[in-house]
Amino acid sequence: MTGQTDKKFKRSLIAAGFGGQGLLVLGQLVAYAGMAEGLYVSWIPSYGPEMRGGTANCCVIVSNNEIGAPVVESADAIIAMNQPSFDKFKNSVRPDGVLLYDSDLVKPGEVRPDIKAVAVPANRIATEIGSNRVANIVMLGALVKVSGIVGDESCLETVKEKMGARKPEFLTMNLAAYEKGKAAAQE
Repeated sequence: MTGQTDKKFKRSLIAAGFGGQGLLVLGQLVAYAGMAEGLYVSWIPSYGPEMRGGTANCCVIVSNNEIGAPVVESADAIIAMNQPSFDKFKNSVRPDGVLLYDSDLVKPGEVRPDIKAVAVPANRIATEIGSNRVANIVMLGALVKVSGIVGDESCLETVKEKMGARKPEFLTMNLAAYEKGKAAAQE
């Protein structure tokens, strides 16, 4: 469970990568899971003019108090699904925050000692499951495991509800991706 019972609970996320990697969907799933937990949420997308291959990112805030400003400049968690996103956002992680990156596409170099860096081979895991299109869900599982931004149960139910309604034929693959992402973050 997340910090719903904490006096002040507020977590922020920036998820970034190439358009077509499903990062906006990942952010929406976090926001929907937060809503299911009765929290206030904000989700702000940002993307280049290209549909696929351009840059895309979103900012998500989950809080038990009203959210005054939805813009995230420094986040509790960053997900970087490509090298340009890693390079752009690696310094936007708050001290003691977490930086998750797709180790198949990102070469991190030196990472700040005041944050936790989590390498997740999301593309490899997704391909092994059956499609690299679920790499975003692999990263979602890893995020939930290491960040506490939303609870595991509410996020899993949100994946079932939203992804099952959207493309039911891929639900089994999405659920496997979520679980493999949690396991990869644990290793």
